[in-house]
Amino acid sequence: MSVLTKICGLSTPETLDAAVAGGASHVGFVFFAKSPRNLTPDAAAALAARVPPHVKSVGLFVDPTGDELARILSQVRLDILQLHGHETPETVARVAKTHAREVWKAIPVRSAADRDTAARYKGAADLILYDAKPPEGADLPGGNGLRFDWTLLSGHRHPLPWALSGGLDPRNVAEAIRVTGAPLVDVSSGVESAPGVKDVDKIAAFLKEASKT
Repeated sequence: MSVLTKICGLSTPETLDAAVAGGASHVGFVFFAKSPRNLTPDAAAALAARVPPHVKSVGLFVDPTGDELARILSQVRLDILQLHGHETPETVARVAKTHAREVWKAIPVRSAADRDTAARYKGAADLILYDAKPPEGADLPGGNGLRFDWTLLSGHRHPLPWALSGGLDPRNVAEAIRVTGAPLVDVSSGVESAPGVKDVDKIAAFLKEASKT
């Protein structure tokens, strides 16, 4: 079975089209003011309208309010909601029920204990996204270009469907898949020429390398 791929933090038609043309299964739009990849609902709506039906659109949120989610979902077509903050299992379950969407929960990982917190979200989230834990005081919960020890996932029995993120790029994605057995890989800063600026050539290279596994 081929590995699924998500290009996150897209912000231009050109880079979105490159992700789709390269075979990405998912494309991600960020709704978080502190991120260099943050989009307005209008900008995100225009991009989401370009996404073909066979590709899933993912909205990334960090501890969103119910009103924020409702407002953005009224303007932007999103298939999946990715929660990247401190959302509890109860919050995740409520978001899924209220907005009738698939919900992913990002788990920041530095240790086996961090990894094991994923089990708390069984029955609440549809998928766990393992990401590198950011440094203390960091403004961004993800998209920092950091990776964690992939062997923490090697042979692990996951409580939920899962994906790998954190520090992936065209040079290491094949190794990451080999070590972890990831069924889905998610990249953002690893295909950028500057923070928030996606590079079409790096997107193509990432998707090509991931497809080899």
